[in-house]
Amino acid sequence: MGIQTKEQNGVTHLIIKDEMTIYTALEQKNELSQHLKTDHELQIDLSEVSEIDSAGLQILLFLKQEASTKNILLTLAYHSQPVIEVFELLNLTAHFGDPIIISVDRKSS
Repeated sequence: MGIQTKEQNGVTHLIIKDEMTIYTALEQKNELSQHLKTDHELQIDLSEVSEIDSAGLQILLFLKQEASTKNILLTLAYHSQPVIEVFELLNLTAHFGDPIIISVDRKSS
């Protein structure tokens, strides 16, 4: 599990690597929450998320809510196939409000 951070044009990009599950939730929540103490725009890159469960989903919901409360623009970007599948299954795409780009490489189920 890891979260890579990079700054670019006043935006903090957080790239989540590996899974977002109950096994990584506490560590990820603690690390990602630290970025809500800034006034920078945040973008969470989900392209390398290999698996997501309800605990991972709760982290994303928490981060969106906290960012909104603190007037921080937080976007979710580059959704991986597992993330797209969970969002679609639970009909949460509109709730998050971030565009989901489906790549040409998307595997058909």
